[in-house]
Amino acid sequence: MQNSIKVGVGLYILSADNKLLLGLRKSKHGTGTWSPSGGKLEFGEEFEDAAIRETKEETSLDIKKQDITIAAVTSDIHEQENEHVITIHTVTKKYSGELKLMEPDKFEKWEWFSLQNLPENLFLPVAKFIKENGLDKFIKPS
Repeated sequence: MQNSIKVGVGLYILSADNKLLLGLRKSKHGTGTWSPSGGKLEFGEEFEDAAIRETKEETSLDIKKQDITIAAVTSDIHEQENEHVITIHTVTKKYSGELKLMEPDKFEKWEWFSLQNLPENLFLPVAKFIKENGLDKFIKPS
């Protein structure tokens, strides 16, 4: 089998009170870690469109393309899965709809976390993004 590089997209959703929505993963990739909604980019798909699609599939929340900011890109080696993923990290402060657990086979639950009290067991690309970039520049003024 030839090695290939995949492209993933994560959408960090910040609430009006500056809390971050994270899901506890239970799929084979990143089990037991917390991550925002996201997934693999499909052929011909724009980053923002992938973020919108994945968020709708996983949380039922609606996001508008113009409300998404591309925040950073990380290159992530998932050693256990022998996988190399380029992750596009996107951020939004606007969403609508009711939060629901739409894919219980992939996520155990969704929770809102204070940015000062994030869980320690973050998904590899999430931990890398936050360590290298932080989320402070996306916080809404009080």
